[in-house]
Amino acid sequence: MRRALERVIQQGNGGLVVLGNSSMVDAASSGGFNLNRSGFTPAKLAELSKMDGGIVLDDSWNTILEANIHFIPDGAIPTDETGARHRTAERLAVETGKPVVAVSEGRRVATLFYGEEKIELAQPTEVAAHVNQELQSLDRLRSRLDEAETKLTRLEVAGLSTYRSAVTVIQRTALVERLGRLIASRALTLGDEDRIMTLQLNDLLSGVDQTMRMVLQDYLKPLRSNSVQRAIDTIDGFTGSDIEDPVGVGKQVGFPDLDDPAEARGHRVLALVGRLPDSVREDIVRYFGSVSKLLRASEGQLTAVEGVGETRARQLRAFFDRLQSQSHEWEPVLD
Repeated sequence: MRRALERVIQQGNGGLVVLGNSSMVDAASSGGFNLNRSGFTPAKLAELSKMDGGIVLDDSWNTILEANIHFIPDGAIPTDETGARHRTAERLAVETGKPVVAVSEGRRVATLFYGEEKIELAQPTEVAAHVNQELQSLDRLRSRLDEAETKLTRLEVAGLSTYRSAVTVIQRTALVERLGRLIASRALTLGDEDRIMTLQLNDLLSGVDQTMRMVLQDYLKPLRSNSVQRAIDTIDGFTGSDIEDPVGVGKQVGFPDLDDPAEARGHRVLALVGRLPDSVREDIVRYFGSVSKLLRASEGQLTAVEGVGETRARQLRAFFDRLQSQSHEWEPVLD
């Protein structure tokens, strides 16, 4: 659709496109011709826009239903638009509930009307510039999240973790996810031009949702079947200022005082172990119950867990040994 609208603008034509069909759209339509459900392509829509009338697509936007339509919406619907095409588009959107796009021939701009909302679609170069800037901000946020998660691991290994360190990770995952959703929605308007940006975005968001879920699984007490999802839903409803308040975040998700000592169950640390199935990780956490017990577990104790054979037990023990050996390097940072 973005490519189609760009073609219309480049041709120097205006246009009016109703993105969906219904009996209300039919009632406001006059004249024109039926295209026998012709498949949508940007080239077809651009060519059909050369005619004076408007175009109607199906609800999926995959099919062009009618072209050269004269739309006659209810003239009593108020509008602030001055041009005939834009007045018609706004009234159609309100009357039918369908998205309607008007392309201005003179200003060479596409405007989307949906219900009582009006959005002027920015030029792709302008959108791309915004997305690139936001990706840089997201990269910095992701780095801060990685730092917070690394510090949480250090504190857990040293037996010094608190709810505050867990909340810091939750806050930063929430900020990364929120900015990621904004960038994704903005990049969608670029059509095929968003592919490289989407790859960058997916890379920066990789594992973020799992990190938040694992932290909540580690620190929520008591841990009930729906408590993690309920906490995630609560965080999703936060405003920007809510997310920035660590005490408020902790209280809303159900943590005690942020400076109270807290011991993780071990979900997140075990998620760092390569090729460890989720079911086995759950069984290990259920068997030992805390990171401190995991770190002290011998290979023999690890093999007592269903799904952990001798090979996996050696792998886990080697992983825990590496974490503990690094604790000496981390001590100055923790201080």
